[in-house]
Amino acid sequence: MMDPGAYCREIESYLCRCNHGHLIRIVGPAFERVRGWAEAGVPLQVVTTGIDRRLARYRASGPRRRPLRIEFCEADVLDAFGEWRRAVGVAPAPGGAVDAADAADRAGRSGPRRPSLPRHVDRVLERVSNRLARDEMAADLRAALTRLAADLDALRPAARGARGAARRTLIDRLAEIDRVLLASVRGAAGPALDEVETDARAELASFRSRLDPDAYTRAVEASVDRLLRVRLRLPAVRFEE
Repeated sequence: MMDPGAYCREIESYLCRCNHGHLIRIVGPAFERVRGWAEAGVPLQVVTTGIDRRLARYRASGPRRRPLRIEFCEADVLDAFGEWRRAVGVAPAPGGAVDAADAADRAGRSGPRRPSLPRHVDRVLERVSNRLARDEMAADLRAALTRLAADLDALRPAARGARGAARRTLIDRLAEIDRVLLASVRGAAGPALDEVETDARAELASFRSRLDPDAYTRAVEASVDRLLRVRLRLPAVRFEE
């Protein structure tokens, strides 16, 4: 586990940058909340993701009258942590503050709505097409995203109205396309892949003792994939029901 004091200072520094240099100290109840995140193993990058989400909504609501405080970011941090845990296949410490807050948050939500497969395909294709049109990138990455765009465009007609076995086949196909994309990116990463794996192991350090060797290996691989997505701004092609 990262030292709670150092963890808190990193978050303070990030909030200071988000607040255009206005430093708000994390003390008292706010520090206890942040210390709970450190004890639960919430990676700093996950915390900053939650802060960014809250800040985006804050800015969209109109002119800011006061700096953003960490207390107002908790729900977004927990959401981001839940996404991270599902992506890498780990769970928070049972009975911990984060586990309790996460359970309460889930209990307060309404029943899940079935996501739209056609909308997912359209969203991913739009994101990839915009990236290809606007961004400079390495030739290997451009080739992988070009193939991805072609695969998704070919799937669009079948995704509309797909039911039962046909829908399942499409979902499996999206998962396979996602695996091929990540394999291509890994193959083109070269020595940078070692750096990403080091970061993945650092993210999982708090969970190492809770995972058996096979589970830990799978978690590291999943974390590497997640970090590659973040660094290269790759969409998640697989469809989560």
